[in-house]
Amino acid sequence: MRIAIASDHAALDLKAALVAWLAEAGHQVDDLGPHDGNSVDYPDYGYKLARAVAEGAAERGLALCGSGIGISMAVNRHPDCRCALVSEPLSAQLAREHNDANVLAMGARLIGIEMAKACVTAFLATDFGGDRHQRRVTKLSNPVLTKDQA
Repeated sequence: MRIAIASDHAALDLKAALVAWLAEAGHQVDDLGPHDGNSVDYPDYGYKLARAVAEGAAERGLALCGSGIGISMAVNRHPDCRCALVSEPLSAQLAREHNDANVLAMGARLIGIEMAKACVTAFLATDFGGDRHQRRVTKLSNPVLTKDQA
């Protein structure tokens, strides 16, 4: 699978470990940066990752920052990205199965490497369930106000 990964400076070590592990497992991994420990702004890397996934350069994306919150917000600004912040595998599985998440976010200061690997494994192994979930997922990219919401 083609996977793009990006982080901020707080998640460099987790990103490096995941890049090596994914490549060893046979995935094509595009490390979108950063590549050194200098302080960077997570939105820059979240937007870069969102573009890569939305434009089809990657099938899935992994977004990492200290908490996972900021970079997931940045990725979700793109209407073609559905980024789920998770800290355990069941949420990663359900994000794929129910929400067709195409980007997974995690917080490097909050999750260990083995738990992160378990989350990524569930994320990559789970297909979208479709059916009753499709209508809701479509609304994520094409929001329409109902008369109750207007």
